[in-house]
Parts: sequence; structure tokens; C-alpha cells
Amino acid sequence: MFLRLLAAVLATAAVAGDAQGADRVRIGISNYNLSNLTVGVAQTRDFFKQEGIDAEIIRMNPNVATMALISGDVGYTTLIGSVIGANLKGAKLKIIACSQDRTPLALVGKPELKSVKDLKGRTIGVGSYGSTPDIVARMIVKHFGVDPDTEVKVLALGSDAARLAALKEGVVDVIIVAPPVDFEGQKMGFNILSRAGDVFRFPYNGLGTSVRKINENPDEVKRVLCALIKANGYIRRNKEGTVQVLVDWAKTKPEFATAAYDSSVGVFSSDGTIPEDGLRIVIENFRKSMNITRQVSLNEVADTTPLREAQRELGMRN
Repeated sequence: MFLRLLAAVLATAAVAGDAQGADRVRIGISNYNLSNLTVGVAQTRDFFKQEGIDAEIIRMNPNVATMALISGDVGYTTLIGSVIGANLKGAKLKIIACSQDRTPLALVGKPELKSVKDLKGRTIGVGSYGSTPDIVARMIVKHFGVDPDTEVKVLALGSDAARLAALKEGVVDVIIVAPPVDFEGQKMGFNILSRAGDVFRFPYNGLGTSVRKINENPDEVKRVLCALIKANGYIRRNKEGTVQVLVDWAKTKPEFATAAYDSSVGVFSSDGTIPEDGLRIVIENFRKSMNITRQVSLNEVADTTPLREAQRELGMRN
């Protein structure tokens, strides 16, 4: 009896010690959805805990998340498009990994719209101006021959759910959203006009942090990245468990969660590598939208040193 009691006390002390010894970090995300599934899995399946990280995942408006990252109120954000934009304005921020190297975003439009070419003169609902969905929407319409600057109107509406509501109410003609909202729209009678992942490949979601964080706490940064890489491995291998995270963490209906997983599992990077060609596309779009005439190098907006360390830690490179 005494030995069992002693073992219980020691186990409790060990758990308490682990909790006290973990590094507390705050990560800003735009929504609890498939786009941010990597951090959701890392948190709910204890990959952060395995790396000695006590992570707080906070839903934030992209602009607020970027300002919080600059001020140090959050340590990391998954909104890498906003990080790049802030970097080009002079903020000492860098993207350090890519969790999704293709985007699951889709253009969902009114029933009478049959193709992207039908969007001339129409209004597109995005999350916020300058955000990744905004940039992706413009890239898609341009790919299909529609000028995003002169032939469509773009309206910032907030969350995916708010965009779907605006489409339903006729405020906009088309929206750009991530699964499972695209499937919800399809069930309501709207058309999926294009999936961005079928058109081009570029870093959609990942992790950004401050230059200060990279310089002052490289071990924490490495361990956060290890947790996210492990989470993506779980997503790619474990459909049932991942769908359950979408149901529980992202509050997704089971049928939509399964459909979202099936259509998007291939966008999750196996090792967090940032695709250089895709990053150049994103940088060029920012340069044009911000009227930046100088050339911008990849190293100016990205620091891959922490990621290489994490990959070595996990045996993914020598």
C-alpha cells in the first residue's frame, strides 16, 4: 500500500515538474479550422508537450496577430502572408516554416457562375485586405484571364463563416474559403469555381516569428518547429485521428471534417520546407500590391536556419 502511494505521489510530482518546466508560448491564428490544423493537432495530440512546450493557441484578426508578434505579446503566428507583408514594411519578422505548401482555399460562387472567367464585374469576399486569401483570390482570377485590379471588386468580410453568410445574403458574388466551408457552400447550392491548389503551389500556411525570438531563444523555436513537423506527420498518416481533431478542436461537423481531410491531406508538408519558387510568387504579389520597386531576396523574408535544426533533430537531414 505504501509503495503504491509513494509511486502515485512521485508520478504527480513528475507531471507537475513537467508542466512547470515547459516553455509557455502563445501562437496567433486566424481561426480554428483546417488551415490551422497543424497547430491544432500539435496541441491536442500532445506534440507540443513532448517538446517541452506549453502552447496557448489564440484566435486573432490577421492585423492584430501581426502587431502582437511585433510587440512580443505572441511569440509566433501561422499567418505567414501577414508576416511577409509586415516584413516588407520594415518589421523585424520572418517566416520560418511552411506547414501547407499548397493552399486548400477555393473560390465558391453563386449558382449562375460556372467558371472563374464569369467573375468579370463581380465582387469577391475575402478575409482581410492583404491577407493570404486576398492574395490567392487575386492570383486565381489573374490565372484565368481576369484582371484583379480592374475587373473585380474585393470586399473584406472577416472569417470564413462570415464570408459564407455574405454569399448567402447576396452581399458578394463569390468568396474564397478553406474547407470545410467550401463543402458547406456546395451543399447550399453554390458552385466551387476553382481550387487554388490545382492551379499553383506556394507556401500557404506555416509559422512566423520575430528576429528577436530567433536570436534570443533558438532552442524554443526549434522545439516548436519539431512539434509542428510531428503534427503534420500525424495528419498525413492518421485520417481517423485527424478527422476527430477537426470535429473536436475546429468544431466541424463529422461529414464536413471527413470531406475536408480527403480533399486537403496532400497540402500538408512532410518536413516544413518552404518552397522557394512559391515564395517568390508570394513576394512578387506583395511587391506589386505595395508598389515596391526594389528586388526582395528570399532571405529577407524567411529564415530557414531554425527549420534545418529541427529537421536534424528529427533525423530528416544530416
